[in-house]
Amino acid sequence: MKPRYLCILVVLLLFSLKHSQGQITYQPKNNDGFSIASYGRVGVDWSFENGGSIGRRLNLNNMGSIGGRMEEQDYLEIAPIFLFKPFKNDDPTQIKVQTRLSVYSKSLSLFGNSTTSSLGGLTLALPEIYAEASNINGKDLSIWIGSRFNRKGEVQIADHFYFDDHSGQGFGIGYRNTRFNAVFVSSTDTTSDVPPYFYLNIGNGVANLALRQRVVIILEQDFNISESSILTGMFEYHRMGDVQNNGVPTPYDDEPGIILNYPSDYGLVFGLKLNASISKDDPYAFNHFSIRYGTRLANGGDGGHSKTWMTYGAPDLEKLNFAGAYSLSVVDEIKFDINENNNLNAYMIYTQSKGAANSNGKALTYLGREIYNRKKDFTVGFRETCFIHPKFHMLSEFHYSMRKDGEDDTYSMQKISLAPTFVPTGVKSTGARPHFRFVYSLAHYNDAAKENLYSPYLQFVGKKNWGYYFGVKMEWWI
Repeated sequence: MKPRYLCILVVLLLFSLKHSQGQITYQPKNNDGFSIASYGRVGVDWSFENGGSIGRRLNLNNMGSIGGRMEEQDYLEIAPIFLFKPFKNDDPTQIKVQTRLSVYSKSLSLFGNSTTSSLGGLTLALPEIYAEASNINGKDLSIWIGSRFNRKGEVQIADHFYFDDHSGQGFGIGYRNTRFNAVFVSSTDTTSDVPPYFYLNIGNGVANLALRQRVVIILEQDFNISESSILTGMFEYHRMGDVQNNGVPTPYDDEPGIILNYPSDYGLVFGLKLNASISKDDPYAFNHFSIRYGTRLANGGDGGHSKTWMTYGAPDLEKLNFAGAYSLSVVDEIKFDINENNNLNAYMIYTQSKGAANSNGKALTYLGREIYNRKKDFTVGFRETCFIHPKFHMLSEFHYSMRKDGEDDTYSMQKISLAPTFVPTGVKSTGARPHFRFVYSLAHYNDAAKENLYSPYLQFVGKKNWGYYFGVKMEWWI
C-alpha cells in the first residue's frame, strides 16, 4: 500500500473511532480528580524496667484504648480517593472510589527496620475499598457498595468508635435522614470461640464444616428535634444461617464436648443517640449521649470495640443458641471551651454483657473451650488542653477504669498522663495536627489487677501496684 493511501486510511479510522465509539466511551475530564487522606502515629517509648525496656500500654486488659491512648503503638493509614465527574456538566452527582491501606505490627515492634517478612514484623490490611455516589441528580440520595469504615460516633481521646460502628463489607442506601445498610460478616479466625468466627482444619485437605456467614441488616433514622440537636434511632437484625455438615466425617467427630452442627440463630439491636450542641457561640461544643441494647447473637462489644456482631459469651448448649444473651452499652461525651485558652473533653463508657449460658462465671463454647460468660466494664476520663502558645499545647489526661470478668474480683486502674506538645502549624485547636509529643503516664492498679497481671504493662514487668510510661510520639491526620 502506498504511503499516501495509508495516511488516508489512518485518518478515516481515527475519524470513525471518534464519531462511533467516542460517544459511548468514558473520557476523563479535566475536573476529574484524585485526593488522599492519611492518619498515622509513630514514636519511641520506654519504662526503665529490667534495665530499660520498651514501654507497654498501661490500660486494663480487654479494654484496648478505653482508658487513654497516649501509649498506642506505631500505626499508619493511607486512603487514596478517586473522584469522578458525571458525563453531563450540569449533573451535581458526586462520585468517588475510596481505598484504604493500614499498616501495623502485631508484635508491638517499631516500624523502623521492620518489614512484612520480619519475624513478628509489619502487617498490611485493606479495610476499605468501596464506591459511593451521593447527591444523585441533586437529591439527598446516596448509594455505596464495597468494604468501608462505616462508623460515625467516636470518643477520640479513647480511640473508641461506639453506637454505630457498622464497618465491614456490604452495601447501603441513604435518602434524606434515613439510612439502610447491609453488612455480610465472615471470617477464618481459628482462635475465636463463638459463631461464626471459627473455621476448622483450614488447608489440610480434610472435609470441613462450611463457614457460616452472618448478615446484619441496619436501619437508622435521624430526627431533627431542634436547630442544634439530632436524635438518631437505630435497629439491627442479625441472621446466621443453618449449616449442617451432612454426615461428612471430620477429625472432631469422636471428641467429646465439640458441637459442629447447630441450628441457625438471630439477634436484635435497638439504640438511641442524641447529638446536641451546648453553645451558641462555639459550634464545636457538644454533648453526645447514646444507649444501645443488643440481644442473642447481637450482644457484641468488647476488647475496646463496639461492633454488635462480635458475639460475647457462651451459648446455651441445651438449646444450641444464644437465647437470653444481651449487652447494654451507654456512652456519654462532652467537649467545650473553658475559656479562650483551655478546652475540656470528657467521656463515660459503660458496658454490661452476658452470654446465653446459665453461669455467671465461665462456661463452655461449641468448641469445648471455657470462656467468661458475663462481664462489666466502666471508664470515665477527660483531657484538658491548654493553649500556652499557638505552637505549644499542654495536654493533660485522667482516666479511671474498672473491669469485672464473671465472678472474679474487680480490676481497677487510675491513670494520669501529661503531654507537652509542639504544634508546628500554629493552629490553636484540639484538632491541629501534626503533634510532636513528649508523653508521661503514671498508673495505679488495685491488688486484684496486680495479682492477676491484668494489664499489658503488668504482664511484662510483673506484679506491681504502680506503672509508668515515657514516650516521644508524633501523630498526624490529613
